[in-house]
Amino acid sequence: MGIWRRALDLLWPRTCEVCGRPVDRDGRYVCSDCLNRIPFVRPEDGVYEIDDAASAVRFECETRKMVNDYKFNGHIWLRDDFADWTEAAARARFDVSAVDAVVAMPTTLGHRIDRGYNQSALVAVELARRIDRAFLARAVARTGHPKRQSSLPEDERRENVKGTFAVREPSLVRGRTLLLVDDIMTTGSTLSECARALKAAGAWRVWCVTLARSVRT
Repeated sequence: MGIWRRALDLLWPRTCEVCGRPVDRDGRYVCSDCLNRIPFVRPEDGVYEIDDAASAVRFECETRKMVNDYKFNGHIWLRDDFADWTEAAARARFDVSAVDAVVAMPTTLGHRIDRGYNQSALVAVELARRIDRAFLARAVARTGHPKRQSSLPEDERRENVKGTFAVREPSLVRGRTLLLVDDIMTTGSTLSECARALKAAGAWRVWCVTLARSVRT
């Protein structure tokens, strides 16, 4: 029985229905992180700013170094490999035929100047091509000058990104299922705020796929 259970977990892993984190139980399940710590879940009124989420790998060990090199050190040749990983995660988690368009997490002007590229957009463009969906390059923008999320404690991250996303053309997202692509999910604050802005502009569903998921202790 143990062998079959492990085989089934490889094919159809048991995960949190909100963030996609692997869990050791059967049936529908929302993990404690999502219930108690991640801001896009409000169980008291059943509102999910993010409708579903998936991550390709854990942000640890060698993958952590690869993602950081891609994000900060110009290793953009990793784009195709990361698109492979992200596509696999998206196809395993979602019915990609139901996706209407792909959106990348926008970066701040400062980050674009520092890096010279948007690391999430590079993967999102390739992912959109592979699932044969439109990539909405200018659907949503970052506004203001928020602090770097990685420098902040968890309880300040939500406030830091509050109101920092603006949908430029609501007609592009209205009534549509969007696949929002980002590099790393930690608390989900940034993804949640971006999804909130997209839904406020009329998006029907926002599914999120990230390259890596931060390991929480």
